[in-house]
Amino acid sequence: METSAAGVKRSAVPQSAQAVRLVHRAREARLSGDRPAVAPRAEICASWDRMVREGVDPDQSTESVLLGVEEIEHRRRTSTLSEVMPLLNDGLVSLADTAQQIVVVTDMEGRVLWRQGNTRVLRRADSICLSEGATWAETSAGTNAIGTALISRTPIQVHSTEHFVRTLHNWTCAAAPIRDPRDGRLMGIVDMSGPASTFHPTTLALVGSVARLAESEIRNRHLQSLDRLRSVAAPLLCRLGGRALAVDTNGWLAAVTGMPPVDRLPLPKSLRSGRVWLPSLGMCRVEPLPGGWLVQVADGPADGAPQRVVLDLSRPRGLAVNVVGAVGTWTQRLSPRHAELLYALALHREGRTASELAQDIFGDATRTVTVRAEISRIRRHLAEVLAHRPYRFGDDVEVEVILPDHPADLLPHSTAPVVVRARAID
Repeated sequence: METSAAGVKRSAVPQSAQAVRLVHRAREARLSGDRPAVAPRAEICASWDRMVREGVDPDQSTESVLLGVEEIEHRRRTSTLSEVMPLLNDGLVSLADTAQQIVVVTDMEGRVLWRQGNTRVLRRADSICLSEGATWAETSAGTNAIGTALISRTPIQVHSTEHFVRTLHNWTCAAAPIRDPRDGRLMGIVDMSGPASTFHPTTLALVGSVARLAESEIRNRHLQSLDRLRSVAAPLLCRLGGRALAVDTNGWLAAVTGMPPVDRLPLPKSLRSGRVWLPSLGMCRVEPLPGGWLVQVADGPADGAPQRVVLDLSRPRGLAVNVVGAVGTWTQRLSPRHAELLYALALHREGRTASELAQDIFGDATRTVTVRAEISRIRRHLAEVLAHRPYRFGDDVEVEVILPDHPADLLPHSTAPVVVRARAID
């Protein structure tokens, strides 16, 4: 395993003709139900397993129903990625053209919104429906860099016979996810694709670096918007009594008075003006500001405490916890690590010590410092439903876990023992 300058982990991609043939034999063995003599890379093997379970035909076409022009334009206008397309173009398109490849940018569903690059390869891409408006999710096109990166949330390179669908065996592609630094959500995928003969081992590192640059640009724009909100909110907060804060639409703090500052305030998915129960503050009064919200914490006894928690692990791309209370419902997106921890706590309603959780997550009971730090981060958003000493869900909180249809799809890239054991249950 190598690590590139961009921090992208790379395992061996088949480059020689012999290596490609070995992968082809492994794929044919997997399709026939036999054990291959030489296994492919773990991420490719996992994707092939998903394709077999979902009934994807290896001989199918990669054709899909294209989005209409108006829908493509709407998705472009409403995507934050449109703000960084000049950066993506500057960083990749000229290189792709020289390397006889193309640059493809998709939304979070794998729909192609933009593509540029070598003119000849663009025409060739039309033959496999790598066109604007097409979908390149795994369920539509099989194992491919775009669709597999959507599932794994990590950069990946897929070359030649590693593609599940035979139509793509003459292609090579490298893709990296782009996340919104404001809330951690996936915005889309940036990909470089071309004929298999144009493969280069540094392409993945290049694509990963440009994806990180795009995220950095979005982060800088976000900081500028917080400064603008702060200039509006600060005079208002100076005139208010009690506890109050101004946050942007993603909950990031711009100004605060009467209480300790926080980096980010967890907000309900749909926030409106008026009285609102917020998990970390209790009952609040919320009013709109240009580019955000003014939140005033109500004094007096708390009411409407959460009653039910739904831990949704059914979709690797949408890990979330839904909290239901007397005054409404709110959703908190989860990182894979936080999903592992909450899953362990859901299995053990009596609670877990830090060392027990360390064993559950890392297979090492001594890693208590890391566990305590991660639980502390979770409690910033879920303090009303999590208790400690030992760590557990509150005694009065009902907990439901929504699992994937197939056990093997539970947090598919997790190595936590508590998850690995659950995936082994057939």
